[in-house]
Amino acid sequence: MSRSLGCLFEVLETLLVTLVFFLAVQLFVAQPFHVEQPSMENTLMPDQYVLVDKITPRFTDYQRGDIVVFNPPSSWASGPAGTPYIKRVIAVASDTVDIHDGHVFVDGKELSEPYVYEGQATEPLDAAKHIWKLTAGQLFVMGDHRGDSQDSRVFGPIDKASVIGRALIRYWPLANFGPLSQPNAPTSSATP
Repeated sequence: MSRSLGCLFEVLETLLVTLVFFLAVQLFVAQPFHVEQPSMENTLMPDQYVLVDKITPRFTDYQRGDIVVFNPPSSWASGPAGTPYIKRVIAVASDTVDIHDGHVFVDGKELSEPYVYEGQATEPLDAAKHIWKLTAGQLFVMGDHRGDSQDSRVFGPIDKASVIGRALIRYWPLANFGPLSQPNAPTSSATP
């Protein structure tokens, strides 16, 4: 009787340690994220899953081109409460974003954005608001499928504190497994 009770305690202890380890990893290191909306097509498609890195942003700041998962501003959240968004960082603190004539300009230089869905032009979603000056701790984010994205063009720059982490790896479906590379980071199309 005591031997079977000892085995039961070992199994329960192993399960508890595994659960604590899993929760610690998800809270502090990485967590899965389910892409639900088409706003990042064709980079990320609905029903794909990505792994969100929560640890490296503590050591290296967000950069243009990073794909981030964040909690939208509470005044904006159009979906169920607590549903994070996934978008691409277009500009960082101290940058000025200007959207006009179908293009995005950061600090006066037009961005080359090869990842934008089927060559869509980028338009401000409010004709009266097309210039944003970012302050410390802010990011300007937009979806790659500009025609189907509610992003900083609507709710303005987001606070870095609202960012959960960087999307690093697409892991489902397995046929699309792989890292989300940075070569598509927004860069100025003008030569210095």
